[in-house]
Amino acid sequence: MRRFAGIESGWFLVVAPVRGFILVSAAAILLAACSFTEDALWPSLTGEAPSGSGEQVMIPASEAELRDEAVYGDASSQPITRAFYEPESALMASSPTGTFVGAKVAQQRSELENLKASVNNRRIQFEQVRNTARQNSQSYFATIAAVTARLRIGTTPGNPVLVSQWNAAQSELDRILTDIAALNTLGNQVAADSAMSSYLLDSVRATFGLQGAVDEDHRQLSLIEDEVNRNVVLIDRLLSMLRETIGRYTNYVNAERRNLSTLALAIKNGEYLGPSLANRNQDYSSGSVRTAAIEPQSLVEERRALVVIRFDRANVEFRQALYTAISTALEHRPQTTFDLVAVAPNLGSPADVALATNASKRHAETVLQALGEMGLPSNRVTLSSTTSPGVQTNEVHIYVR
Repeated sequence: MRRFAGIESGWFLVVAPVRGFILVSAAAILLAACSFTEDALWPSLTGEAPSGSGEQVMIPASEAELRDEAVYGDASSQPITRAFYEPESALMASSPTGTFVGAKVAQQRSELENLKASVNNRRIQFEQVRNTARQNSQSYFATIAAVTARLRIGTTPGNPVLVSQWNAAQSELDRILTDIAALNTLGNQVAADSAMSSYLLDSVRATFGLQGAVDEDHRQLSLIEDEVNRNVVLIDRLLSMLRETIGRYTNYVNAERRNLSTLALAIKNGEYLGPSLANRNQDYSSGSVRTAAIEPQSLVEERRALVVIRFDRANVEFRQALYTAISTALEHRPQTTFDLVAVAPNLGSPADVALATNASKRHAETVLQALGEMGLPSNRVTLSSTTSPGVQTNEVHIYVR
């Protein structure tokens, strides 16, 4: 039998005479396959339907592919990779080597297990305390929302129901303070774990330099070092979350304490004012009331007052209008300071002027107290008094500095 080899379109053809017939089966099959592939992949440019039946042909995986699937699907066939990604099993499966370094490895392995258990417990405690603080915050806001809604639609001054709800809200805010204290304690414990991880990492690295170790000792030391580094990452992440959560809740509680003071004033007067003025600026410091930097007489005669409150009758309702004016000024310029001037009419005898001056000072102190209850720090207000022939009754003027 004779065999001829030639090249046709990149394919090797084998032609063999069998019983007087020439079989070119391989060439016919391969050329047909090429024709099918071109027709199936390239669309017709004449608008006709592509050739071929469009039936999907399922090609079974080869033996090599099956072998590859078995290799990648069975993790047990790669013990080195498994040991690298799951060092816990490798650490537990180790046996004593009988060397001095092996004894150090066993001690460090025990310390590592204690560290891991501690970090896991801290993480669980953090989630529990944070969930408790979240629930307390939700209860607090529900109570405050009920009080605010009642005040907005109107109620009687000093409503005992609102007073009881205000007391409940204060208790709920105190529970959040307890949660913050628990988070601070937990932060100290996590910091101790961080110090322990640093010590253990230094100890493991120092053990590498000891003499008398076998290869298994160094392999175990490498695994311990990797696991300590992973716990260092977990500890740093937990410390960051604790720091952020403590700061957020501390600012939240401080702001809500100021809001509670303003809300107490609103319950006392039976009308809603708004959030604390202290929460509208960045200066939360407190101090004594300052004296005016400008002569009060010049302020009254030359400047236009932001607010003028005339005490021409008993029980003057000025708090809502005062709050709105001060709040608007702080929104435009958060670091604004104010001059509060008690103005008495300069009319009548000297005794009448003296009585009017004393009365105007008492009214100014009432306004100053209201500003403090609204949350405005006292060191943002200057207090002074003067007389003016242009007023007919006691007045309190507030100027923007």
